Amino acid sequence: MRVKTLKDVELRGKRVFIRADLNVPQDETGRIVDDTRIRASVPTIEYCLQQGAAVMVTSHLGRPKEGACTHEDSLAPIAERLSELLGRPVPLIEHWVDGGFTVQPGEVVLLENVRCNVGEKKNDEALARKYAALCDVYVNDAFGTAHRAEASTVGIAHFAPVACAGLLMAAEIEALSRALEHPKRPLVAIVGGAKVSTKLTILKSLAEKVDQLIVGGGIANTFLLATGKRIGKSLAEPELVVEAQAIMDMMAARGSEVPLPVDVVVADEVSAFARANRVPVDEVGPNDRILDVGPKTASRYCDIVAHAGTVVWNGPLGVFEYDQFAGGTKMLASAIAHSEAYSLAGGGDTIAAIKKFGVEKDIDYISTGGGAFLEFLEGKKLPAIAALEARCDG
Repeated sequence: MRVKTLKDVELRGKRVFIRADLNVPQDETGRIVDDTRIRASVPTIEYCLQQGAAVMVTSHLGRPKEGACTHEDSLAPIAERLSELLGRPVPLIEHWVDGGFTVQPGEVVLLENVRCNVGEKKNDEALARKYAALCDVYVNDAFGTAHRAEASTVGIAHFAPVACAGLLMAAEIEALSRALEHPKRPLVAIVGGAKVSTKLTILKSLAEKVDQLIVGGGIANTFLLATGKRIGKSLAEPELVVEAQAIMDMMAARGSEVPLPVDVVVADEVSAFARANRVPVDEVGPNDRILDVGPKTASRYCDIVAHAGTVVWNGPLGVFEYDQFAGGTKMLASAIAHSEAYSLAGGGDTIAAIKKFGVEKDIDYISTGGGAFLEFLEGKKLPAIAALEARCDG
């Protein structure tokens, strides 16, 4: 994957437009709950400032109605946090599309929620040209939106004098390419989550590439159904057992398998007060809900990880938010952290699990993308990255 990166571009005295991903979770008062994405965007902003550029940063936040930016849609809390992290004022500019504001070399401003602009989500060409007219250099540092073809992620890249990847975007492309295009073998993929339907294409894609495919959560329950196991009242998609069996057959044809739970943790409800019981998978009762894998299963998965050359992780093994159903995911997280394999993790629940179990520093790369991470793993061409590739030589 060939893209021009920020360090390939002369920035001194240039007007630089950075499309960042500052879409962070907030509570009902607007207070930022997790500033991970903001902190991940800081290195690119700082680099541009150090190079003497006049820096404009924008991002989406939430799902505003185009043409109507409300108080809840505003990037004001983001500007405040960015000011703290950069140690300098970051003014928030409203109504910026047609210019009318100034930013000097060595200064940075934040441009109000880009998705409030009419035509942004539809990648309107006229709007993209207006964005491009604001800058000398366009920098896409928003990997989390790379799967969206929008005016600020794709359109502007065609019309800006120079278009390149920011430091975060370049790191994401390098990490994912390393894990999928030239992995150290064995390549192990762990895919958890509630539904097979949301990850069916990625499971099929990975089944053609990986040496081991581990499934967890509700996805594993559907695979158990496909093998004739009783799963009680567990979350599953019976209508997709044929697809689950097909994925297992794909792995078997390549001399591998999808290892399924031999023991599980069950309860009669999903709550913090539910009583957890460990049972062999063949002893799941009619009223049981499978909410985690058991220790024998977790141990088997950990052994697979221990012998891996590369591990790609997306999704927990159980309802790890409750401690009594967190054992499998905790063991897996620890195994990945202690493995000598190159490890790549992504997705909101996966990152939450990594933080809960304190293994952030022991995962080689944690992707900031959710949907973009999954689509990259599927082998899809992400529109924003394709736009940068098209401008690599110009």
